Amino acid sequence: TIHRSLKPPADPKASYLHTFRRRICCFVSSVNLIEFRDTARCYLLFVLIAFYMLAGAAIFSSLERPAELQAHQLWEKRLRDFGHEHNISREDLKTLLLHYEKARTAGIRTEPGRALWDIPGAFYFVGTVVSTIGFGVTAPSTVTGKVLLVFYGLLGCSATILFFNLFLERIITLLGLLIFRCNGWKTGCGEGEGRDSEGEANEDRKPSVYQVTLILFVAVLLVACGAASLYSAMEGWTFLESLYFCFVAFSTVGFGDFVSGQREHHEDTWAYQVANCLLMLLGVCCTYSLFNTISVIIKQGLNWMLRTLGWMYGSICLYRLRLRPLLKLCFSDSEPPVCYCEESCLCDKAQQYSVAPLKNQTKKFRQVNELNSDNM
Repeated sequence: TIHRSLKPPADPKASYLHTFRRRICCFVSSVNLIEFRDTARCYLLFVLIAFYMLAGAAIFSSLERPAELQAHQLWEKRLRDFGHEHNISREDLKTLLLHYEKARTAGIRTEPGRALWDIPGAFYFVGTVVSTIGFGVTAPSTVTGKVLLVFYGLLGCSATILFFNLFLERIITLLGLLIFRCNGWKTGCGEGEGRDSEGEANEDRKPSVYQVTLILFVAVLLVACGAASLYSAMEGWTFLESLYFCFVAFSTVGFGDFVSGQREHHEDTWAYQVANCLLMLLGVCCTYSLFNTISVIIKQGLNWMLRTLGWMYGSICLYRLRLRPLLKLCFSDSEPPVCYCEESCLCDKAQQYSVAPLKNQTKKFRQVNELNSDNM
């Protein structure tokens, strides 16, 4: 925020008004500073996410594009060979494949699988809806079902997100209590002993974001490894494929390339179905909480970047003011007062740059020039 350097008047009443005016300006400046920092943080995060997505697109394109081209060539070769072998035109074969895609959307599979729209299958479907996983294996095919899904998901997803937030609050409270007890045992004092005030004890109960992040990361890793062991035994996947499925499911990405509990023999294994649902619920809750704590760390990093940029900007402004007399880019006494930055726009700590020393340097610089001209 830019203010003009005004000399306070000698009158006490005028001096009081001058002080009051400066306090009002400082209050308005602080409010504008908070709004500006929030806006700057949003823009900075948008730019970083854009660069992150561009880098990810380049990396995954270099990894997956050759495999895509190879699979496309192999598919074209198989279509051509199948058409020649069975004397089927390419158009008829494509028509058959289109019918198969529609049947697959309705839940028909080439290999026998469990029913998709019985009570257990429908419960699995609504679980993927409200948890925002959305594997895509099961989807409503009727118009009524699609319309109902919009309103059902609107309420269900909102309630589930609220549950995730409450789960995170309970986790933070529990971790804070455990850390407080551990610190008390290490120092040899019980709960509440040696505390000057209740506020200080409450501060000790608040765990740092790094501690919560580390504990949640370990919890997610343990749940994912346990679930991967179960899926490897029940689904016939490798352990790496099971870990990949756990991350895709727990993070609610839900590509649908791997889906648990869809084989025909799983209909009779109620224990596995219950364990699958519980692992999904626990994994999604822990992963959502982990994402929240990581976002807090990212926000702290953005604040550090803004402070660094503000410090660099303030240093540049200060050096410009110091170099102005040397470059003879100064104001005369008849010109308006010099504008200066009273508070840094991007830093947390206010930095004041007074122009009075610069004016003194300017006057000395002029006097030296006048003496040199007289001697010449």
